[in-house]
Amino acid sequence: MTTLQAVLVTPRLQLLPPHTGLARAVLDYQVANRQHFAPWDPKPGDMFFTELYWTMQLRQQALGWEQGVCARYLLTLPEEPQRIVGTVSLSNIVRGVFQAAHLGYGIDHSLQGQGLMHEAVSEIIRFAFDDLRLHRLQANYQPHNQRSAALLQRLGFVEEGLARNYLYINGAWRDHVLTSLTNPQFDPARMLA
Repeated sequence: MTTLQAVLVTPRLQLLPPHTGLARAVLDYQVANRQHFAPWDPKPGDMFFTELYWTMQLRQQALGWEQGVCARYLLTLPEEPQRIVGTVSLSNIVRGVFQAAHLGYGIDHSLQGQGLMHEAVSEIIRFAFDDLRLHRLQANYQPHNQRSAALLQRLGFVEEGLARNYLYINGAWRDHVLTSLTNPQFDPARMLA
C-alpha cells in the first residue's frame, strides 16, 4: 500500500491513522483504561505506560500501513479531537489466495454501551471490503467477553469454533472463540488488479 492512509469518518467519530503526534493522547487513553483492558490484553511491559513507547508503536503502525500488513485507527470524537477514545485495527493482512485480516478493537470504559464501537467497526469493515478489497475478516474473543460476542454477532460474524489456550493474556493461556465475516461482493478477478 503506497497511498496515504485515509482518515475515516462516521456520524459520531473520526478514525485517525496513527502518527507520532498522538503519542501522548494514546498514552492517556491507555492509562485511563488500564483496569478496563487488563482482562483482555497481554500484561504490559515496563515501558508500556510511557510516551516513548507509544511514539515507537505509532511509528511502527504507520510503517505497517506502508508495508501493507496492517491498518490501525485511533478513534476521536469531533468535539474532542485530541482525546483518543478507542482503537480499531486490521492486522496480519495477508494477500494472495487468502485476502484476509484480523480485526481488533477497544473503546474507552466511559463510552461503552453507546454504539460507538459498532459504528467504528462497521466503518472498518466497509473499508476492508470496499477499499482494501479483502475477502475475509477474522475476529476472536474470550468466551466470557459478552460485549464482544454481541457486537460481532450484530455485525454478522459467524462463529467457527473454539481455540483452546489460544493467546497468553493477562498472565495465562486463554481460550478464544473464533469468528469470521466474508465479503459477499468479493470478486476474485480483482485480486490480480
